[in-house]
Amino acid sequence: MFSCSRRVFRGRLVRSACTRLASTVHNQYAKPLLGKEAALWVNADGIDFVPPSVAGELFDLKSKRNEPDPKDESKRKDKDKKEDEKDKPDNKTPRPSKPRTLAPSAGSGVAAGANGASGSAGAPGNSGSDDDPADEESSVNSPATVELPEIYPPIIGLPISRRPLFPGFYRSVIITDVNVIKAVKEATSTQYPFIGCFLFKDENMEGDVINSKDEVYSTGVLAQITSNVYTRDTETGVETLTTVLFPHKRIKIDELFVPNVSKSKHSFVKVSTTEVDESADKQIIEGITGEKEGDEPKSPSEVIKSSDEEVIIDEDDEYNPTAFLKKYPISLVNVSNVEDEPYPDRDPRVNSLTAITLETLREITKLNKPFSDQLLYFISSLKGDVYHHPERLADYAAAVAAATPQELQDVMDCTNIPDRLDKALNLLRKELMNKELQKQIERDLEERMAKRHREFNLQEQLKWIKKELGIDDGRDKLIAKYNERASKLKFPEEVQKVFQEEINKLQTLEPLMAEYAVTRNYLDWLTQLPWGLQSKDRYDLKIAKQILDEDHYGLKEVKDRILEFIAVGKLLNKINGKIICFVGPPGVGKTSIGKSIARALNRKFYRFSVGGLTDVAEIKGHRRTYVGAIPGRMVQALKNTETENPLVLIDEIDKISHTHHGSGGDPSAALLELLDPEQNGTFMDYYMDVPINLSRVLFVCTANTLSTIPAPLLDRMEVIEIAGYVEDEKIKIAENYLAPSAKETSGLTDVDISLREDTLQELIRGYCRESGVRNLKKQIEKIFRKAALKVVKDVDGVDFDKNEKVEQNEQAKETAKTTESENSMAEASEKNEDKDEAKEESKDEAKEEEDVPKVVVPEGYKIEVTPDNLKDYVGSPVYTVDRLYEKTPPGVVMGLAWTQTGGSALYIESIIEHAINKDSTPKLERTGQLGDVMKESVRIAYSFSKMYLAKKFAENRFFDRAQIHLHCPEGATPKDGPSAGVAITSSFLSLALNKPLRPDIAMTGELTLTGRVLRIGGLKEKTLAARRSGVNTVIFPKDNLADWNELQDNVKEGITPVPVEWYDEVFATLFGDVTADEGNAVWKKEFELIDQAEKDKK
Repeated sequence: MFSCSRRVFRGRLVRSACTRLASTVHNQYAKPLLGKEAALWVNADGIDFVPPSVAGELFDLKSKRNEPDPKDESKRKDKDKKEDEKDKPDNKTPRPSKPRTLAPSAGSGVAAGANGASGSAGAPGNSGSDDDPADEESSVNSPATVELPEIYPPIIGLPISRRPLFPGFYRSVIITDVNVIKAVKEATSTQYPFIGCFLFKDENMEGDVINSKDEVYSTGVLAQITSNVYTRDTETGVETLTTVLFPHKRIKIDELFVPNVSKSKHSFVKVSTTEVDESADKQIIEGITGEKEGDEPKSPSEVIKSSDEEVIIDEDDEYNPTAFLKKYPISLVNVSNVEDEPYPDRDPRVNSLTAITLETLREITKLNKPFSDQLLYFISSLKGDVYHHPERLADYAAAVAAATPQELQDVMDCTNIPDRLDKALNLLRKELMNKELQKQIERDLEERMAKRHREFNLQEQLKWIKKELGIDDGRDKLIAKYNERASKLKFPEEVQKVFQEEINKLQTLEPLMAEYAVTRNYLDWLTQLPWGLQSKDRYDLKIAKQILDEDHYGLKEVKDRILEFIAVGKLLNKINGKIICFVGPPGVGKTSIGKSIARALNRKFYRFSVGGLTDVAEIKGHRRTYVGAIPGRMVQALKNTETENPLVLIDEIDKISHTHHGSGGDPSAALLELLDPEQNGTFMDYYMDVPINLSRVLFVCTANTLSTIPAPLLDRMEVIEIAGYVEDEKIKIAENYLAPSAKETSGLTDVDISLREDTLQELIRGYCRESGVRNLKKQIEKIFRKAALKVVKDVDGVDFDKNEKVEQNEQAKETAKTTESENSMAEASEKNEDKDEAKEESKDEAKEEEDVPKVVVPEGYKIEVTPDNLKDYVGSPVYTVDRLYEKTPPGVVMGLAWTQTGGSALYIESIIEHAINKDSTPKLERTGQLGDVMKESVRIAYSFSKMYLAKKFAENRFFDRAQIHLHCPEGATPKDGPSAGVAITSSFLSLALNKPLRPDIAMTGELTLTGRVLRIGGLKEKTLAARRSGVNTVIFPKDNLADWNELQDNVKEGITPVPVEWYDEVFATLFGDVTADEGNAVWKKEFELIDQAEKDKK
């Protein structure tokens, strides 16, 4: 059988005609197989048929050609023998012994069997049976025999790519190496046209020459050259030889003779998978003389032909029929036969495997009809006795199976017949599974096509019936609208499936059904989401910086982070979704910076607040089973922005509710999925019930404090802290942003209003001391509203006190006009002219509104707001002094605190409730709405103060009798935190030493029992609070020194930092001028009286 379904001839392809096999090679070359018009070829996918023109071109098929005269044949052999004697091999050429005479063995089958000693109908020189009409027509009456030696001379070693050759099955290969082509051509004309074919170990390796035994597998086949066709590619000019090989039996490499590399031109050898071009012209290979359109094919029976009589050859004569090969730089191999291991006759395992293999082959024939003819012919070639030739069945199964080169080579290497059958069977089963899968896919495809066709026909019939009945409920238009929307979107596969299901449901529902409205609303939402639609990001750093500077003053850290974000996106050519959280006091621009970021990135902006949110449905939507159900806020954001990559601002995330009322769930837990980059790529909204990709969304959250944000949620966000503004920054913001905006909104763009810097400074110090600028904005807007009123009064000359009566008269006149107008309208309604009168009146009113004259401000009119007249615009100042105490008494210390609104000054006050006498006992009272942590700080400070006083001033027994009351002003404000420890200790010691502290010094830091000062947070906010209070010296922990160095210069300006590590340093700063005698003598008189009283009592 032949194994080539496609051939390449001059770069052109032609398909094999799928006609019935008729006749093949004449008796000189091959015998008829099945019919008269085509040749049969076998490949891994089944069987193909070659048209007679191609078969004749490859094998020189000539119908009814007579066998050559035996006399001519004898003369030709004598001539060849003389030529062989001339070519005496040298010492370098391997010299095998003469082949011993083999008894001819005839057989009937597809090809020579595994033992390589039999011919068959599928092999040249043998027919299927004597009764076959084709046999009679081809004039072959008896089976030919092929004789092979037990010891072979050196033969051509040809490497094969991708698929090994199996004994008994034709295979065509394409050779492009000129030297190999010449050698094959000359070998074809001799009586020994055999080559050894071995598979490359590396399936990507190609070549015509074996350079090393490690390149190929050691086991291959002895193949006979049966036909050659020479072609030239018209496009590349490459000359090739297509040769058809008939493998006889298994062999192995004993010795490899590598050619001289400099003389060899390597190309490739491969099993041909291309089709034969019947119109391709034959080309003469350069260097090959006497070559015509094609070599006459040689049949295996003609090359070494013998009769039933034995031929005796002298063993002593030297015999090397392949000596001519030494002159070509090609690879030669010494080979030996690979014999199959004997097995018991009627071995149960062999019989079982044979039966299963045949059953598997029959199953494949059910799925591949052309394969059935090939299988039937194979079985008939064995005369129906497959069980006596299991080795040939195994080779046949491997030859028709699609498998990897390694798997096929395993079958080739196997000499144990049961194991070979087992391996071949496994390959067949894989082939069967592939065929079944292909068949299943084909069936499913046909079923889907049939179902769609049926649905289409029914829908068309339904439309026609409705049209005839005059029924039109608008459903078709609605469905057409949804389909039109869907055509503009890029639905994911899962969403497309849901959309189609909902469309099909809508077609079956009646408009009066409740489910109809639910489905229609769902399709509205589904087709209005921006599936696959994105806005193009802008990566221009210059424009982004310009936009950020236009909208906000300062905020350097925030702007740098956004520019970094854009730079990374420019390098990656995409901006991935991020979760950024801005934390800071109110009014510092957290929300507005989100709008600026969206504008800088050219993204749509959407904001929603979660402050006080108690229901998960606000984020993830309601189930569609509820009446009036709608999607969550995130889906609404995508619908409103119409893009998949907007910037979504989640405001007040620190104020989300943590209490679960009823069944609302925990909204902070719902935000975990929304703000997790690993999960939001498949965000599931309860209403939509399809995965929504939010990985491209840029989330920006805002908060005043981090303490109330759940830890899992905080872990998913990148926190950027925004501190409050100092006075200089507020002035710049007011001049460049707030004042121009307020002037425009108040209609004073044409009025010269002067808001000087000293006025703004006074406004900030006396009215707006908070960290943000929101209150400052309100006050500036109030100034401009007052100015607008003043402008209108001055231009119109209105005096509210004098014109009060005039206004009352005007109102009376207007009332009278209104009454007359109502009467006229009533008369008009009686005359049926209500509509016309109403239209005319509405037009007149619109004209009156449009004709309102604009106030014309005279040239040179100017309003100047100064610190002196500022109270006329905004009232009396809220803050009259910089500090609560201009001169602090003993026991009063200014601490620094951090709040959600920024930093603030926190005074600590300590007093003695009663005079120290013999009846007083030590006591500590705490007031000022202190939290648990701050109460502990007070207790620690009290214990440390007693220890420290006894250490520094042993004779000062203040804490033995003092009843101390500690208070923190602004008692309505809850206070908590450990950072007041240093201030409380200083307050106690100030009272114990009866020494007041400087009013311009403030301090912060947590204190331990041993006097260690620990790190605190919010240093910038506390420093700003100190500046607002007129402080010029700030004591803070030494661990915060790095934070201090990072502060802007305008924040640190005018403040002397005192970083401390132990309280000794604090004491040296506050009480460094107190000597030991002074400290011991503070309460000396009081305690002398107490001691004297105790002595008198005794």
